[in-house]
Amino acid sequence: MARTIFYLTFAGLVLWIGVAAGGPPTFSFSQIDFPGAKSTSGSGLNARGDIVGSYTDQANKTHGFLLSDGNFTTIDYSGAVVTQARGINSQGDIVGTYNGPNQLTAGSGGDIHGFLLRAGASIPEAVDYPGHMNTIAQRITNTGQILGCYHDHDTMGSMHGILVSDGNFIALDGTENGLTVPASMNNGATPSGRVITGLYSDMMGTHSYVISDGNFASFDFPGAISTSAWDMNPSGEIVGVYVDGAAKTHGFLLRHGEFASIDYPAPGVKASRVFGINPEGDVVGAYVDAAGATHGFRLTRTGPHGE
Repeated sequence: MARTIFYLTFAGLVLWIGVAAGGPPTFSFSQIDFPGAKSTSGSGLNARGDIVGSYTDQANKTHGFLLSDGNFTTIDYSGAVVTQARGINSQGDIVGTYNGPNQLTAGSGGDIHGFLLRAGASIPEAVDYPGHMNTIAQRITNTGQILGCYHDHDTMGSMHGILVSDGNFIALDGTENGLTVPASMNNGATPSGRVITGLYSDMMGTHSYVISDGNFASFDFPGAISTSAWDMNPSGEIVGVYVDGAAKTHGFLLRHGEFASIDYPAPGVKASRVFGINPEGDVVGAYVDAAGATHGFRLTRTGPHGE
């Protein structure tokens, strides 16, 4: 893996201070395919190794899934056109999104809602930011805080990162140079919620950020034309997706202030994306093979962990 040193600082302090140093991590790769599916993507995993994501069946309908102890379970929100499971915490609570039938109506502005499927429950409950059309529930912490975003008709103009805590909905945007960053989405946090990572889009493209105790810092993978942070573990390791100067898509890991590219090791892979990381440093994502099919994958940490 190619590596580039990059440090995020807040008021002169390196973000990673207090995180134990270690050598570069190494991983073993395994492919994830929902049985009989046309495509599969991994989105999140917990400390136990349970994985959530989405798959598209032969009828081109998208469903969420849970992979636990080698067994797949389909997750569907009743009446949804599309269901995607995106995050899972250590208790087994799952969050994600579902698209209602109005998604197919021209000019509707979307019909996207978050959901929470509590551990042991069989029916998901809706998570909707009050007063707004669309809600994306991306991640849930071990303390039950839900991260994501809301937006209305105009995604660029109305998309804001959110935090849902104890039933309270909070718009939680990053502020840079006194201005709220546009089109933001919170995608991961440390257990306390004091440090949050996410992405935002402006006229120059998509960038990533970290908010630490209210202090905001944006970052990009060096040389990338687009960088999207999708998750963070308790050690402060961040994973996501970047697009290089040749317009090829890769996953990345940001650890101890150092970037590493993550690409699924198969001949002819067209794109690799990383969406989730757990406390052990294992990650999940998806890759597009030489024939254009999408598969999920898991990388299991075999080198130094983030503790």
